[in-house]
Amino acid sequence: MMVRNQRPARGSGATYRSGAYTSLLPWQVRERRFPPVGLGRRGLDPGEVYAFLDRVAGDLAAVHAALAASRRETAVIKDALRRWQSDQSRARDARGHQR
Repeated sequence: MMVRNQRPARGSGATYRSGAYTSLLPWQVRERRFPPVGLGRRGLDPGEVYAFLDRVAGDLAAVHAALAASRRETAVIKDALRRWQSDQSRARDARGHQR
């Protein structure tokens, strides 16, 4: 059974994508199962498929973690920039009033 992602809530900061596309999450890759092949038919070795899916899920988890860390770092930098801009504006205003 394949489970689709829910759409991100408005204002969540997520990028909009069409309803036809849903990004995969690590748990979705790990839990994905394939039907067994019938007797006398060709197919894939389930052990190899699941090992590969576990590897993909691990890579996705690492990417999601790096993205979250990057977003946190960006927020910190943006806050610092806003504070610096406010300080510069106040200093400029103070110099203007002294003249």
